[in-house]
Amino acid sequence: MTTPPPANTTPPTGPDWRKFLGKLLPNRSNGPTAKRTLRQHALRRIAFVLPLALLMIGLSKSGLMDRVVDRYTFRPESWFDDTALIRHLRLVVTHNGMTHDRPECLLFIVNGNDAPTASRMDVMEKHSGSCPGPKGELPKLFTLQVNRMERTVMSDQNSPGQFHPIP
Repeated sequence: MTTPPPANTTPPTGPDWRKFLGKLLPNRSNGPTAKRTLRQHALRRIAFVLPLALLMIGLSKSGLMDRVVDRYTFRPESWFDDTALIRHLRLVVTHNGMTHDRPECLLFIVNGNDAPTASRMDVMEKHSGSCPGPKGELPKLFTLQVNRMERTVMSDQNSPGQFHPIP
């Protein structure tokens, strides 16, 4: 139970103002200056970190994090870098429904005989390691035709030899 404030509630002007506030405010044991036990500290940390960790795992499993990273890392000059372009196309091909394979189970083979500004890439399905299927086979899924100058990608999926824009 707290004591009622003194009759004179004008704040003192000297060093007694802390005592005056202490009389006006109730004594709380769980305020910001109260000591926390190690158990309380650990539980608060877990209650804060665990939902964030679960959110990050969910975002990475859904592929949203990959798309966000691709949006910020794939630049216009990346069209001329085979590694960056393949990383981008692997994400595009798996997320737009052109294949149901996992991104790490796709193999991109760049045709070295094409002009540097317009190249063809065969997209193959790997069957090794954690990728399902008979070991040692590389079935061809489709071919991508990349025009690096115009920044367009065409595919011959479901119509070999006839290219159309990717979905």
